[in-house]
Amino acid sequence: MEIPRLHPDTIAEVKEKVDILDVISDYVVLRKRGKSHLGLCPFHSEKTPSFSVSTEKQFYHCFGCGAGGNAFTFLMELEKHSFTDVVLELAQRYHLPVKTLQPEQRQELERQISLKEQLREILAVASNFYQHALLEKEGQIALEYLKTARGLTDTTIQKFQLGYAPSGWETLYRYLVDVKRYPVGLVATAGLIQQRESQETSYYDRFRHRLMIPILDVQGRVIAFGSRTLTNEEPKYLNSPETPLFNKSQTVFALHQAYRHISNQDQVIIVEGYFDAIALHQAGINHVVACLGTALTHLHLKKVLRYTPSKRVILNFDTDSAGTKATERIIEAIAPLIYSGQVQLRVLHLPGGKDAAEYLQGDETATTNYIQAVENAPLWLDWQLEQMLQDCDLNQGDQFQQAAGKIVKILNQISNFDLQAHYLGYCAELLSQGNPQLVRLYAEKLQIQIKKPQLGQKLDLPSSSEQGMLEEAESTLLRIYLHHPEYRLLISDSLASRELLFMLNPHRQFWLKIVDLEQNATPPEYLFSILQDDYLQAKDTPTAIIKLFTIDEKTLWEDECRAPQVIQGAIASLEQVSLIKQRSYFLAKWQKLDPLIPTEETSSLYKNLQLVSQQLQALNKIRSSIDG
Repeated sequence: MEIPRLHPDTIAEVKEKVDILDVISDYVVLRKRGKSHLGLCPFHSEKTPSFSVSTEKQFYHCFGCGAGGNAFTFLMELEKHSFTDVVLELAQRYHLPVKTLQPEQRQELERQISLKEQLREILAVASNFYQHALLEKEGQIALEYLKTARGLTDTTIQKFQLGYAPSGWETLYRYLVDVKRYPVGLVATAGLIQQRESQETSYYDRFRHRLMIPILDVQGRVIAFGSRTLTNEEPKYLNSPETPLFNKSQTVFALHQAYRHISNQDQVIIVEGYFDAIALHQAGINHVVACLGTALTHLHLKKVLRYTPSKRVILNFDTDSAGTKATERIIEAIAPLIYSGQVQLRVLHLPGGKDAAEYLQGDETATTNYIQAVENAPLWLDWQLEQMLQDCDLNQGDQFQQAAGKIVKILNQISNFDLQAHYLGYCAELLSQGNPQLVRLYAEKLQIQIKKPQLGQKLDLPSSSEQGMLEEAESTLLRIYLHHPEYRLLISDSLASRELLFMLNPHRQFWLKIVDLEQNATPPEYLFSILQDDYLQAKDTPTAIIKLFTIDEKTLWEDECRAPQVIQGAIASLEQVSLIKQRSYFLAKWQKLDPLIPTEETSSLYKNLQLVSQQLQALNKIRSSIDG
């Protein structure tokens, strides 16, 4: 179902009813301190509380990391949910009616919400049933397996809510349908029972005599189950079917237990099996999630990458042939992301052909050794080249030619010039087999066969230092424009008089939206609210735009006190970046001319370079005086 756009009345009512202290107290231990409440910030690690919540202003602010906003932005940032999801969640919490902009969607939306709530309840009851069965006499075989074969403690078993599905064909069915009185259709929709082929009204339990592993969403709610056989029965592992709550292609195991640790470590370890993840968590290595028996896709990565700014992923699959092939398939599936540098992928293969769970059952140094292995895990490209050449005899002409062809194919997919240049030299060394006289020869031969990375529009973007200046200046102008209506005319006039534009795409699109609203006679006092509701409801709103709405009180106060000077400095920065681009253009043309042969073009370029340099010096003085 297409996600509906919420009616402004619903958003306004939720804003009015929600209590920020009530929301944040679910995640942070808060203590009254004067007019505010203080606690440890959930967005960064700290030992001294610097996270303040104001019930009077319905606003939170961390004096340590600068995070700030309202109840909506708190849940969006912490849980990584969309604006629409947060509004719906809060509306359910406060029992508020939900309206959409399309009235015909309302009934379907309410039906979907009601169905999901009922399924969550049934799954939660089933999870408790399985946990209780684990401690009963019939469940002792499963409990013994967990403690002896897997080495799990009672604390870990409880943390992951592990359980046991009894061997009877209708044990859970009778408990949920006959005892708890849940409709049989809903229990089937939850994926817990199956219809017998011979009898349409007869059902049996999907999971029987199996170890049960609840699969949770990021909020800690049961959405499905994984299971492992306790006999030689096939399949060895069996998961719930897809349901309105559970989509295998978008779900990873243990994300609820891991996501805060992924943020703290700024990296995620992805393992192959449930027990690999559970064992690592028990060992104190908590930034770990697992696949669900399906191939890792870009949708799985999208789920976890939102928690790691560096986008660093360590893939730790089994080292047998099946695990190696699975790793290669993953690299192929997400190739566009890793070749372009959007994912910093590393591959960890443990020695001895062991998976993570087996490895940690070694001696007392196993945990330390694993952490060290993670730190030393090779970049995916190094691992791929190693796999490619390990069974290849480069002294055989046909095998050498085949290996060189594969290397060229890999190098051609690298879009980053520096990375391509590095691996060109590295691959030349591999092909030379330690003969320094051949390295340069092979490097030249590879260079001839590979194409240069296509920079495309990136050529028009500023350098990293200029990019930072541009981001700060543009976000400053948009921030003041949003929060301080009295300075909007000053900003728009300054931009128009200097013929300046927003260069960064998110900012430019946001400014065009502002212009469009103002040209359609939107009342100035409604501009902020309309933009906030519109952008925070949209899918994949850039972080740069979300930050414009979620500034803290300190920034608001500083902007208010120094707005004219801050605007002047930001405008100067935009002009500076524009002039730097002009200077680069003039210099490129200058270098193609012979300065010893005077021409009219030479004279004109020289004057333009002098003028641009003088203007840059003047702008530097302006920015220095304002910063000072």
